[in-house]
Amino acid sequence: MKKFLMATAIIAGIATSASAHAEMTIRVQVTDTETVYSTRTQQTPQQSCKTVEVPIYGNVGGGANAGDVLGGMIIGGLLGKGASGNDKGAAAGAVIGGMIAADKKKGNQQIVGYRAEQRCTTTYTTQQIDKANGYKVYYNLNGQRFHTHSHRYVEPGKWLTLRLKVTSVFANP
Repeated sequence: MKKFLMATAIIAGIATSASAHAEMTIRVQVTDTETVYSTRTQQTPQQSCKTVEVPIYGNVGGGANAGDVLGGMIIGGLLGKGASGNDKGAAAGAVIGGMIAADKKKGNQQIVGYRAEQRCTTTYTTQQIDKANGYKVYYNLNGQRFHTHSHRYVEPGKWLTLRLKVTSVFANP
């Protein structure tokens, strides 16, 4: 207690000057120690795969045969001649009629089989992890409770040596 009173007197004496530097050490007894934790989020990827059946498409049914195309050309030629009244219209109608007949008999796309294909997806699991970042070490000084930070555990009842440093203290007029 004498050391504390002497330290307080020194600090009070220094506080009356415009600017000063003082340093002293005192010993205090630890009353409690509390672990300080920080929490961080960790995401862990997890891939899952499965085999799926994918359809294979192909043309079913044959294309247009010569008779279909010829029939389309004849009908198209007759319609072209009737609409235009001349041979050029008949020729154009024959070409268009043949193309339409061939297009209609082109064949249809249908599923002709399946093949196995692997499909994968990635999901993330989120986890909160607490990590000790040090300790709050509590002590009493002049009837008040204070704490300091320590990187190691200090058992209650042990003594700490504190170094107090006062710099640039300005007195109030």
